Amino acid sequence: MIFAGLGAALGAALRYFLTVNIKTNHLWPRATFLINMTGAFCLGLIFALGLDKNIYTFLGTGVLGGYTTFSTLNKELVGLRKDKIGLFYALSSYLLGLLLVYVGFYLGKMM
Repeated sequence: MIFAGLGAALGAALRYFLTVNIKTNHLWPRATFLINMTGAFCLGLIFALGLDKNIYTFLGTGVLGGYTTFSTLNKELVGLRKDKIGLFYALSSYLLGLLLVYVGFYLGKMM
């Protein structure tokens, strides 16, 4: 549990830094999208590497759990529900996120 907590603090700090420093607009939440897509890729990658349980807990559950923000994605979707871009944002986030998990996993297996 300590590994997950320490990792989550690091992941949340990184997410905060990116959220503050990535310019966004009302139509496309760039920071959330970038954070979730890179997090999905990294999760697939570290899962494929077959890391020690404690390292995986720190990185996967902790860092990436604190880094990714699918709750913010869903909050943003509520705000975008009136715009046609909302459906595209939802589909691209979930489908591309899933694809990136597989890409990360595949690349991790090649290492």
